[in-house]
Amino acid sequence: MVQMEAMWFSFLVILVVISPVESQLKTGFYSSSCPRAEAIVRSTVETHFNRDPTIAAGLLRLHFHDCFVQGCDGSVLITGSSAERNAQPNLGLRGFEAIDDAKSQLEALCPGVVSCADILALAARDSVDLSDGPSWQVPTGRRDGRVSLSSQASNLPSPLDPVSIQRQKFTAKGLDDHDLVTLVGAHTIGQTDCSFFRYRLYNFTATGNSDPTINQAFLAQLKALCPKDGDGSKRVALDKDSQVKFDVSFFKNVRDGNAVLESDQRLWGDEATRSVVQNYAGSIRGLLGITFDNDFPKAMIKMSSIEVKTTDAQGEIRKLCSKFN
Repeated sequence: MVQMEAMWFSFLVILVVISPVESQLKTGFYSSSCPRAEAIVRSTVETHFNRDPTIAAGLLRLHFHDCFVQGCDGSVLITGSSAERNAQPNLGLRGFEAIDDAKSQLEALCPGVVSCADILALAARDSVDLSDGPSWQVPTGRRDGRVSLSSQASNLPSPLDPVSIQRQKFTAKGLDDHDLVTLVGAHTIGQTDCSFFRYRLYNFTATGNSDPTINQAFLAQLKALCPKDGDGSKRVALDKDSQVKFDVSFFKNVRDGNAVLESDQRLWGDEATRSVVQNYAGSIRGLLGITFDNDFPKAMIKMSSIEVKTTDAQGEIRKLCSKFN
């Protein structure tokens, strides 16, 4: 596993101290109340990862989608016809069983102590680490929300969004252009359905042509994977070079016109986001400076602190992650 250098950890700790939002959370929150909490989440994620490495991307996406609606409060885990997880953008989410598994173990050991929202944040970190990406100290202390409505998921980023709309949605959550590109880099271990990008191959902007920004050699590969009248639910890697390894090849693909989703490829067409993509595409892991491994933990800590609930008045500690108390 890739380990963060000591000075990186120090910098992350400083971020937690100085940020007014993140100061509500703290690393080691469960050190006295449930000392094995993080170890149990880690071992659970590792068990599921060993069965299916693609679960890492699922857990990372699950945390992202949770934070963008109602804040990082586990609201995406609630079941029910009108619940958040049944919103159209969330229908492909996966990894719920790993979160439920960890929760059941923690409830047996430390009843009513560890929130589902914190389990999600920890599982996202562990998923990246298990995929040969960086690790980081996760500030914890979140409470679980008491509201989960599919109608509130309309602000989730879409694969159809131009950079202007992506920027708008991220800015609304206190995230800047640099955070946007860095967090989208999670697609280095992601997958998507043919139905979400097939229009780029055969009928881009209703012209009957393909998206001109797609590299021609890659276009042929995508057409072979996703025939015009083929199965729209077929899964395709968002990083053609290293689907289960957390690295910078995703950014090289964006630079070279080999991004699968339109929203990802558009990052190269905007001056501000292109500069970040270029920096990551040319970075070498381990060097200090502007590197993806260095920046991703910082962006995740920032995102994981969106609209957190930390008091009894704001939230609860669920007994089951899929159900309000």
